[in-house]
Amino acid sequence: MHNIVGYIGLGKMGLNMTKRLVKKGWRIVAYDPSPKASLLAVKNGVDTKLSIAEVAEDTPRPRIFFVMVPHKTVVAVIKELSKLLEPGDIVIDGGNSHFEESIKHFELLKSKKIEFLDAGISGGPMGALKGACVMVGGEAGIFKKTEELFKDIAQAKGYAYVGKSGAGHFAKMIHNGIEYGMMQSLSEGFAILKRSPFKYDLEKLADLYSTGSVIESRLTGWLAEAYKIYGKDLKKVSGIVAHTGEGDWTVEIARKLKVDAPAIEQALIYRKNSAKKKDYTGKILSALRNRFGGHSINNK
Repeated sequence: MHNIVGYIGLGKMGLNMTKRLVKKGWRIVAYDPSPKASLLAVKNGVDTKLSIAEVAEDTPRPRIFFVMVPHKTVVAVIKELSKLLEPGDIVIDGGNSHFEESIKHFELLKSKKIEFLDAGISGGPMGALKGACVMVGGEAGIFKKTEELFKDIAQAKGYAYVGKSGAGHFAKMIHNGIEYGMMQSLSEGFAILKRSPFKYDLEKLADLYSTGSVIESRLTGWLAEAYKIYGKDLKKVSGIVAHTGEGDWTVEIARKLKVDAPAIEQALIYRKNSAKKKDYTGKILSALRNRFGGHSINNK
């Protein structure tokens, strides 16, 4: 395989990932419909094109295409690529696609002798820049062909082949469901601390929890960071908590598999109701999403 990747999508994740790959010695030929995103990518050493077709034309065969677009856009991108690519080419979907859609994409491309891998990627924009956690599904042999790419995307020991087609995005879906429950618990706990009869320094306590405690985690560290930036009252942060498809999908698959998942389900319900009942718990959740994912603190 060539040390060259065709890349579709230069949003927060894509831009940082291509920047990382360029530093690792990869040549990135990319497309994004946003001129601003393309300009930023060029400044980071990415060779941008005006269309997906141009990227396909300028990428040496056999080609690796990495797709990093919102899940609602993936179907259209895969359909276009299926008409442009040739037998032996490889498509990697690194977005938050539903695992059943990934299996369909695998079958569609396989019928044209084009290979497909689904890669669940965790770590947010900073993970994309400094090293992500990557869960890869598809055929093991194709993973082996592209392993150097995943190694360079991930932090040390931060990638793995997890199973057949769909397994990567299924693992990421459940990861995000777990994230919902962990964030909800952390947010509720700090909301209780704020209302307690003790005048806690919440930033200090978040830092303390992040140093050797049982609940030490990146999330607890990001909460301490949010307090440093926005203050303990989080006045500028909206109490409306946005939610993406993965929470819904996790609850749906849990029901299908007859597995009780009350913590994840209640966390999802809370987010859906947060627009009607804004409170401090919601502010913490929004602040956490901002720190690890760059999401807006002004959800409306």
